[in-house]
Amino acid sequence: MWLQLIVVLAAIVIGARLGGIGLGVMGGAGLALLCFVFGLQPTAPPIDVMLMIVAVISAASCMQAAGGLDYMVKLAERLLRKHPAWVTLLSPLVTYLFTFVAGTGHIAYSVLPVIAEVARETEIRPERPLGIAVIASQQAITASPISAATVALLGMLAGFDISLFDILKISVPATLIGVLVGAFCSMKVGKELVNDPEYQRRLKEGMIESRLAETTVSFDLQKARISVGIFLLATFLIVLFGSVDALRPVFWADGKLVPLDMPSIIEIIMLSTSALILIICRIDGIKAVQGSVFSAGMQAVIAIFGIAWMGDTFIAGNLSSLTSSIEGVVQSMPWLFGVALFVMSILLYSQAATIRAVLPLGIALGISPWMLIALFPAVNGYFFIPNYPTVVAAINFDRTGTTRIGKYILNHSFMMPGMVCTIVSIAVGLLLIWL
Repeated sequence: MWLQLIVVLAAIVIGARLGGIGLGVMGGAGLALLCFVFGLQPTAPPIDVMLMIVAVISAASCMQAAGGLDYMVKLAERLLRKHPAWVTLLSPLVTYLFTFVAGTGHIAYSVLPVIAEVARETEIRPERPLGIAVIASQQAITASPISAATVALLGMLAGFDISLFDILKISVPATLIGVLVGAFCSMKVGKELVNDPEYQRRLKEGMIESRLAETTVSFDLQKARISVGIFLLATFLIVLFGSVDALRPVFWADGKLVPLDMPSIIEIIMLSTSALILIICRIDGIKAVQGSVFSAGMQAVIAIFGIAWMGDTFIAGNLSSLTSSIEGVVQSMPWLFGVALFVMSILLYSQAATIRAVLPLGIALGISPWMLIALFPAVNGYFFIPNYPTVVAAINFDRTGTTRIGKYILNHSFMMPGMVCTIVSIAVGLLLIWL
């Protein structure tokens, strides 16, 4: 078992270093070793989760092609420029809302340069709003009803009579409170901008010229608004069907009426949403697959395909050994499972892949599904090592040099807000399930 675990971890580490689809394909290579060398029987690949994510990606990509994401960024820019003194509090709420609606944290790229410049123009240390804004975009993944991670969690808890609303009524307030606490804690991070030595050095050397960062992407306003409206309506319908079982179509199966399952509902609604946006907004379907949302989303699908399949196979093949060794500890202190989720998310760089790879063990250990929902925000640990794309982007967009990686690597601008948000979100989630 330990040799197999080394293979699994090696595949994860090498895949993370390769980047892009590297994580998924290295999962496939690790699976090959588990099957052909160690003789483990492969489990079924996570087809339902992958298809749900593909459907959501399709709809979000069509909305991006219609200018919907650019329109949302423009609205956020107006808000931040109207209230620049509150940029540290407003920025994380903006990135949280964007991710909540779109289901992907990569939407934050568009608004990060605006946040950096608004902060600098107001002489607020850009590290403060940028750090918490990136963390908020990650936390919102575990609150969005259409994110890959939430879809994966819903699919895995389907056997416990857990609805989508059951997940959202815990994860949304928990992560939102965590983000707000993190924002307040960020308001006094570091020296004031005018007193920061690195900023003063860059000013003296002429490295920072005065310019306004504004979104200049042109788009058809009417089409953008329509695409956003259609997408929001689809998201609302998914939440509605996931919360009220009586609204779902029912069919005869094995001599009884069975409601349509949520994976099928999500896939049908999101594919239909894609079609409506393409037809009503008259968008070329080729344009939808050329955007950043489609590229990032398909990388997530491939990662889940390889890593989750490898993880499932490893856990299924060693279930008795794994459960017997840690069952007593986890059952007496189930919150410790959150530590496992956090550590694995650092390695996997994906909330959805972490859920698919690790949650089966939690279920096998008999951890309450409500406890698993409360621990859900623990999968947001990939800020810990500062090399995730949104983290790197935020550092590069801050021309003042205040957002940075420290001398000891882990003492970076995202560590404090990330740890505060994660811990507070889990604590609030535990309180809510207790209530």
